[in-house]
Amino acid sequence: MLFVPAQGQTLVYLEHAETLQFDDENFPGAQLLTGDVQFRHEDAYMYCDYAYFYEEQNSLDAFGNVRFVQGDTLFGYSDQLHYNGDTKFARMRENVRLVDKATILVTDSLNYDRVADIAWYWTGGQISDSLNVLTSSWGQYESKLSQALFKTNVHLINDRFVMDADTLKYNTQTHVADILGPTTILYEEETTITTTLGWYNTNTEKSKLLNRSFIEHSDGKTMIGDTIYYDKKQGFGQAWNNMELTDSAQHVTLYGNYGEMYERRDSIGSHGYATDSALMVDWSDSTAFTYMHADTLFTEEVPYFDTLLLASLDTLSQFDTVLVDTSYRQIRGYYGARVYREDMQAVCDSAIYNSRDSIMMLFGKPICWSDNQQIAAKHIDIYFKDSTVDYAHGIGDCIAIQQQTPKYYNQMAGKEMFAYIRDGELRQVDVTGNAETVFFPQDEKTGDWLGVNKTQSSFVKLYIKDQKVDHVVFTTTTTGTMYPIDHLSENETHLSQFFWADDLRPRKPGDVFLSPAKPSPATEENPEGNETVSDTPSNGLGTIDKNTPPTPPPAERGKLKKRN
Repeated sequence: MLFVPAQGQTLVYLEHAETLQFDDENFPGAQLLTGDVQFRHEDAYMYCDYAYFYEEQNSLDAFGNVRFVQGDTLFGYSDQLHYNGDTKFARMRENVRLVDKATILVTDSLNYDRVADIAWYWTGGQISDSLNVLTSSWGQYESKLSQALFKTNVHLINDRFVMDADTLKYNTQTHVADILGPTTILYEEETTITTTLGWYNTNTEKSKLLNRSFIEHSDGKTMIGDTIYYDKKQGFGQAWNNMELTDSAQHVTLYGNYGEMYERRDSIGSHGYATDSALMVDWSDSTAFTYMHADTLFTEEVPYFDTLLLASLDTLSQFDTVLVDTSYRQIRGYYGARVYREDMQAVCDSAIYNSRDSIMMLFGKPICWSDNQQIAAKHIDIYFKDSTVDYAHGIGDCIAIQQQTPKYYNQMAGKEMFAYIRDGELRQVDVTGNAETVFFPQDEKTGDWLGVNKTQSSFVKLYIKDQKVDHVVFTTTTTGTMYPIDHLSENETHLSQFFWADDLRPRKPGDVFLSPAKPSPATEENPEGNETVSDTPSNGLGTIDKNTPPTPPPAERGKLKKRN
């Protein structure tokens, strides 16, 4: 009987068999074939030990050492095979192995649609190539595109890392994994990457991570961002939008809408920076967080030489170890730096803080406040002790101002100044070098103003108690005059460099984002030296609330896991 295929269909041909039998009672319509059985359908060949060939249905069932060959690249192996020539659909069962060039798929049950060129399993399987081994509960492989799709319990093993995912696409030629669901990438006891969307090149270890991804290192440094580009081999990361860089060992976090992170390499310390609504939060002191904003903020781990440690080395071969292990943290803020702490606030053009000496250095017309005191100079260094402000050192055109009333200000000016803070309050101010003062003494009993005391001296020491002047110590060469309070005009009660910049002062953490105008020197028309204050953020806040800055993260978000 001659079978004519329908339009678009082609016949399955029996190429070889050692024996052919019929058993219409048990296998109606089947040819029972045994011994080196071979079939051909278009460019596909099938081999087995024995088979049932249903010529009328254009299909077959093959058993024993089944081998399926398509072209010169795709090879399938199993214990059983059902193939339909009309639909070009193959069902392979038991000990299934599909080989496509360097890609090997292993499972217990596999369906292969030759028309769509897609093979898939649903009872658990494994796909491996020259670089990775991937397992999942459900998987699909497209030979022409070398593209695999995995779902449920996806596990990728690489020599350097493992990846666990819910849903993953993977290309066996490019070795790029497209992340489509909750995913964790783990470098044993080194780095953990958590994301839900993006791609990861398992060969170059470069990635782009979306949907608020998280990178954590074993040294306590983390990066979070709506979008992250990360190069693991180079130790470099970039983050966009709602970015966070945290060093939990140093208790500091950088926020911003763009940032970069550079991991530690040999003798070069790790470092990073943030910009576009940049904010630094130092949470080393749980009672007084430090908030700093600037156009750009840098944080870096700076290696240095410990001379005592170097002197104790037995050999120079220990030098590199000492250099790497001995370092301190430095934070730098450039352009429009503003600082808020409960015990101190400051504004300046730029600021640098280093943990080695616990010093914050302020540059570019810095102004500091504590309680009702204002201090300004060409340069100010703020020294910390046990994470709290200890004292401030001003150099060049120094002036300290204490507001008594909206009209009366105690003032001290000179070439150099030291302001000492105890228990969060300003207690003492020392001024040297052409020291000038203006004070408004009060009657201790009545509180009445006694007059205006103006002095010139080489050195002045001011003691403060309960935010009021307690007493003043001058040198013996001091000259001064007490004036009746109503005999001097308002500008005569101000030193030449006087300005009161209370409108510039950050009053709460979110105020560090404000960009008020810089003060002008006092003049007769403008005795307080103030200008109009702008309430406009310097860079745009994005999603960072200027009134409620982000809460610093805990010291430890999670623990790095071990690879399986």
